[in-house]
Amino acid sequence: MKQKQESAKQKRGKNEFVRKFFVSLKRSPQNIPMVVLGIAFLVYSFNLTSISNTTARINTANMGQCEFVAMLLSILSFVCFMRTFPKRQKPNKIMFSLLYLMLGVMVFVDGVYLFRINQALTRAISPIRKSADISSAQTTVIMHIVFVAVCAVLLITLPLYAKALKKINTSIDVEGNGEMGAIDISGEDE
Repeated sequence: MKQKQESAKQKRGKNEFVRKFFVSLKRSPQNIPMVVLGIAFLVYSFNLTSISNTTARINTANMGQCEFVAMLLSILSFVCFMRTFPKRQKPNKIMFSLLYLMLGVMVFVDGVYLFRINQALTRAISPIRKSADISSAQTTVIMHIVFVAVCAVLLITLPLYAKALKKINTSIDVEGNGEMGAIDISGEDE
């Protein structure tokens, strides 16, 4: 008997957690692209050592600048994101444009970085041998591009899935609510 009560409490706790999660998403659906942007930042920053080692090993034009700009814009895009969606206000269109510019520049510099790696690996005179750091850097930069692109798509489609999230029923059914009669608030005494 006691075990059934405890398992029922755990099930209610899990259901309540899921309900609160969806209520939170309904109120601020922009958290979904923000999480994806956060993952892109973490992927890039946790693998910065292999990217730096690759830059030092290959050392061709603009690799260091691309690495610096990608890391800088990864950090600044969070600030811009927060300013784009202020609490309980409409999104700031200027900051939204600036955020999209930052996302575009990040994809561009990552593309230049990958191009420089491929150029060094396939050049005719003294090509660079592919090492573990170079492979890791290539994978990291590709993953960064993918996550930034997914964030951009999620930002564009935000109005669509915000409407879909609002349709999710997160109300709590309380026993006896259906049996309540209408309350007369007209203030007239009979």
